[in-house]
Amino acid sequence: MDGNSGLSVVILAAGQGTRMKSALPKVLHEVAGKPMLAHVVDAAKALSPKSITIIYGHGGAIVRSAFVQDRELRWALQEPQLGTGHAVMQAMDAINESKTTLILYGDVPLISVGTLRKLVNEAARGELSWLTAIVEQPAGLGRVIRDANGQACAIVEEKDASEAQRLVHEINTGFVACPSPWLVEWLPRLGNRNAQGEYYLTDVMALAVEKGCKITTSQPNNLWETTGVNNREQLAQVERIAQLERAEELMAGGVTLRDPNRLDIRGSLSAAQDVTIDINVLIEGTVRLARGVSIGANCMLKDCDIGEDTQVLSFTSIDGANVGRNARIGPYARIRPNTRIGNDVHIGNFVEVKASDISNESKANHLSYIGDATIGERVNVGAGTITCNYDGANKHRTIIESDVHIGSDVQLIAPVTVRQGATIGAGTTVWKDAPENELTLNPKAQETRKGWRRPTKKGAS
Repeated sequence: MDGNSGLSVVILAAGQGTRMKSALPKVLHEVAGKPMLAHVVDAAKALSPKSITIIYGHGGAIVRSAFVQDRELRWALQEPQLGTGHAVMQAMDAINESKTTLILYGDVPLISVGTLRKLVNEAARGELSWLTAIVEQPAGLGRVIRDANGQACAIVEEKDASEAQRLVHEINTGFVACPSPWLVEWLPRLGNRNAQGEYYLTDVMALAVEKGCKITTSQPNNLWETTGVNNREQLAQVERIAQLERAEELMAGGVTLRDPNRLDIRGSLSAAQDVTIDINVLIEGTVRLARGVSIGANCMLKDCDIGEDTQVLSFTSIDGANVGRNARIGPYARIRPNTRIGNDVHIGNFVEVKASDISNESKANHLSYIGDATIGERVNVGAGTITCNYDGANKHRTIIESDVHIGSDVQLIAPVTVRQGATIGAGTTVWKDAPENELTLNPKAQETRKGWRRPTKKGAS
């Protein structure tokens, strides 16, 4: 991680998050299917820094274990927690190695790369670059104080602010980029004479004024980028902001959303033009929808590829599958992992497919289970048909070759092969291979019992 050899990123993530009322560390609560801290790490990585140091504390072992695969991250323990300035001090090794340091927050997941890049570029020019925001209701937030010339000269926390200072609507977002040598000099000079008895990073601004250093303030590209999460209500608010942003991107790319407020993407969605998505659709993992795909209401799609002009009807679940062109899946279908469905295939209501290959123009329209099967082209699977793939210890495969017709209520006991062009009669149990172009069935004699009377309930007249 040395694309920008002059930049070190420090992410503060040591807070306990007591207002979340959770055993899970605050920064691991998810937004759009990913821990808040992971969103911040991804934004930092987009800047190609020399290093990323995460300051952790409460729940530290759990936080670190969530990122155990990411060996590029550095970790520094803040114990005890004595404020934001004290937190940044724990990353002095990384700061000493860099020309510019950027401070981020693990519970502010929506910060954009564009906003951060602006801060970094300003700091690289030898400026203390602070991200501020103008808000209607600044209560509880640190205020940015400006001198008679309009230059930012201090940041005052609300508990330490005067009545006049509390009327200021420009607030500190916490995001700051600074030439690293300045931080090396200033951090040891921070004091804790304040209402909290903590070492505030914001006091760096007053030290910059004292030294005559240039201070630049800028605004985020979008105000919501600086929204932090301290409780469940704020978590829900940030979730909805993130989802609406993704919805707007999709619509700008030519996707029709029946209601942008009722789409949830907890992963990655790539959707081509003229895709239509109805209400209450959940996307997880990596999903790709080709041109003209239609997704009905209340569907769940996870780690799947859907081909052009395919219809996925309401209440359908597709997980870990590839679906071809012009197919029709659902309603109330369940497609499970390792399934490949060809072009012009119909999978109907209450049909479950698992670890199977279904070739072009085949159909299973009603109430069937297809598991561990290979199905050829132009096969019709009748209602109530099941592949009996499990013997209690091992799974076995069913092979149905092309142009087979399978009647209703058929049981195919794997391993078994139904040869090309075969017909399986309704109600048949198939435990031996069925020959091609022949009718296979279990003959049953139908009889009528004359004089038989239906039982009646005891005591009924």
